Amino acid sequence: MIHEELSGEIIGAAMVVLNELKPGLDEKLYERAITIELKHRGHSVSVQSLFPVSYRGELIGNLIPDLIVVIVDPKVVSCFTDTHVAQMIGYLNITSLDLALLINFKNARLEWKRVLRPQEPDPAAAGRDPDRHV
Repeated sequence: MIHEELSGEIIGAAMVVLNELKPGLDEKLYERAITIELKHRGHSVSVQSLFPVSYRGELIGNLIPDLIVVIVDPKVVSCFTDTHVAQMIGYLNITSLDLALLINFKNARLEWKRVLRPQEPDPAAAGRDPDRHV
């Protein structure tokens, strides 16, 4: 599993934060608390880093994910939607990171979802028939 140990550390930090702050606060408060908790655990955390986004070679704006260890997106929502997952896949493609964690602080029990960046097909394998032996 990609970044299994790091994922566990982040989810553990989120559990500590939720137990301390309780559910339903503003997402930014959880973001700040997770940042503090991860730093206390010895992790380097970048907050609100800037990633340029281009289209056809022209800058169209900047992406600013919440936290960069892997991408961590604190939410206070009823449930994760396909839109949340699609947003994380977009973030992963722009940042070239492999893993995003959606973390939901809405309820007393922490919910999370791991989102992986889709891997590009191997161009060397394209057109090769694995069942054909020469």
